[in-house]
Amino acid sequence: MTEVHRGVWPVVPTPFSDTGALDLDGQRRVLDCMVDQGVDGLCILANYSEQFLLSDAERQTLAELSLAHVAERLPVIVTCSHFSTEIAAQRARQAAELGAAMIMLMPPYHGATLKATEAGTYEQFAQVSDAAGIPIMVQDAPLSGVVLSVPFLVKLATEIEQVRYFKIETAMAADKLRSLIAAGGAAIEGPFDGEEAITLMADLNAGATGTMPSALLPDLIKPVVDQHSQGDIAEAAGQYARILPLINFENRQCGLRACKTVMMEGGVIQSDHVRHPMPPLPPETRSQLLELARPLDPIALRWGR
Repeated sequence: MTEVHRGVWPVVPTPFSDTGALDLDGQRRVLDCMVDQGVDGLCILANYSEQFLLSDAERQTLAELSLAHVAERLPVIVTCSHFSTEIAAQRARQAAELGAAMIMLMPPYHGATLKATEAGTYEQFAQVSDAAGIPIMVQDAPLSGVVLSVPFLVKLATEIEQVRYFKIETAMAADKLRSLIAAGGAAIEGPFDGEEAITLMADLNAGATGTMPSALLPDLIKPVVDQHSQGDIAEAAGQYARILPLINFENRQCGLRACKTVMMEGGVIQSDHVRHPMPPLPPETRSQLLELARPLDPIALRWGR
C-alpha cells in the first residue's frame, strides 16, 4: 500500500544571480530553508519555479541537484508538463529514476489555441503513468486554458493507474473539489488546492487534504491545515485570517516574485532576480510586501540572518 500524501507542499523557487544565471548554491539554501519550514513535501520545476524560463539542460541540472540535496528528508513532486507526450513521458521517467515521489502534469497545451483533445490528454496521462510508475498529480489551472470537467477527471483517476492527485486552481475551486470528491470517491486519493492558498479555508471545508502554495509562508499555512484536519475549524479560520492579507497581496500584486523578495530579505538567497521578460517588483510593491510580512515573521524572512 503506497503512502497517501497530504498537507503542505510548496513550490520551490529557482534562484538566479543578478545576471540571470542559475544560483546553485542558492538553490541548496532554498531547499534547506523549505525543509526547516516544516512542510510535508516539495514541488520543483513548477510554474512558480519559472519553469517556462528554463532550458532543458537547466531543468535536468535542477532536478538532479534538488532530489539529491533533499535526499530522503522530504518527498518531492517534479513537474513534467509538456505539449509533447514523448517529452513529458521522458521527463517523468527521469524524475522517477532520480527519486521523485510524484509527477505533476498540466493537460497538454501550447499558447491560447493549441490544445489537445480529451482523448489526447487521456492518452498523454496514460503514457506518462506507464513511463514513470509513480503517482501523478493533475494540475487543473487556468493557465492552460483547458477545461477539465469533473467527469473527465474522474475518468482519469479510475482508469489510469497512477493518476491519484488533483491540484484544483480553477475559479470556484471549492465547488469543483467537492464535486470531484463526491463523484470519484476513493479514486481521488489527494485533492489539493493551489493559487498560493488564497481560497484555502473554503477548499479545506470542501474536502481538500493538501495545498500547494509558494515558499513564502508555508510554515504559517501548515498550522491552518493541521488544525482543520483535527476538526478545530474555528482555530484554523482564526489563524488563516491572520495570514490572509499577505497571501492576498502575494497572489494579486506580486506573483512568484514575492517569495524571492522575502527570501532575499531573509538572507536565504542573494538576489531576487526574475528572468526577462518578467519585470522585477516595483519598489513600492516590494516595500508593501515586506511591511505585511514582517509582523507575521515567516521563517523565510529570517532564516539566513
